[in-house]
Amino acid sequence: MSIATFDQLLVCLHPHLTLVDTSMQRSISAEQRLLVTLRFLATGNSFASLHFEFLLGISSISGIVCHTCKVIWQRLREAVMPTPMAADWLWIADGFYQSAQFPNCIGALDGKHIRVKKPPHSGSRYFNYKQYFSVVLMALADSNYKFVIVDIRAYGSTSDSRIFCASRMGELLCQNQLALPEPSRLPGSAGPPAPFVIVSDEGFALTPHMMQPFPRRDLDDLKRIFNYRLTHARRYVECAFGILSSKWRVFQSSIQMNPDNATLVIQACVMLHNFTRIHDASTDADLGQNMTSSVSLDLTRPGCPGTARLAVRELFADYFCNPEGGLSWQLDAIRGSH
Repeated sequence: MSIATFDQLLVCLHPHLTLVDTSMQRSISAEQRLLVTLRFLATGNSFASLHFEFLLGISSISGIVCHTCKVIWQRLREAVMPTPMAADWLWIADGFYQSAQFPNCIGALDGKHIRVKKPPHSGSRYFNYKQYFSVVLMALADSNYKFVIVDIRAYGSTSDSRIFCASRMGELLCQNQLALPEPSRLPGSAGPPAPFVIVSDEGFALTPHMMQPFPRRDLDDLKRIFNYRLTHARRYVECAFGILSSKWRVFQSSIQMNPDNATLVIQACVMLHNFTRIHDASTDADLGQNMTSSVSLDLTRPGCPGTARLAVRELFADYFCNPEGGLSWQLDAIRGSH
């Protein structure tokens, strides 16, 4: 975060971080509260370590971090992650078409397990398939590695598909209340209009607005090309997660807080991630660390049946193999990966 960006952040949060002095003691300044919190999020240092850095009590630091994270989430949310409208979805779709050559794509979806301390009396709810306790950050990202919608309420033991269906984002999509644009023809195509879709991996259900890869069995060139193009677009959410965890190293180890406070920390980091993506120019080093998410065609789980959703996937697959939507190098790419 540059100095100018820090100053902008402080201006946004200053009124809500400033406390009134009392006759017994002077309050800790808004600037120091923000510095302590950013130091914790950027390093993952313990509160005991921050006690020696800032000469503040451990309990005071704990309260400062939780309060500041809550303020960051509440005050920045509308500015850096507003509820998308139809015009916003069109702008996101144009970004994916320009960057990933995937038209009518309104975001890449995935879940990230955030390691947390085991809550007392929690049983196995937070224990995930990776053999540690976690909460899940379910996120939809755009082609600029910004988060569009997030959900951070799920236990680590829950599958991605179930988390998405139970999330507010999944409910709105299922009820057709996400203000999505009307279906439109794919660029250069004279075929039927295609709906705007979210790209995901095989862990999510296939629907008319949710595209997953073809299952690995019986893959021909058409299906391989579709899988390649979809994974090429889906990597943006994986890269967004990579940038998030590399900048905010509190995610490099287990967050030693109860799940409610850990959720505040995750929410604050998501807001700060978007804030810095907007106000700080991206560097090659920033993206270079995360563009290593290579296109993988290791697809093992079958997709969901259903005439409408299968027809939408076939529509995109045919388009990617036609002159209007094909890329000159895509066939060499999929054959080179095998």
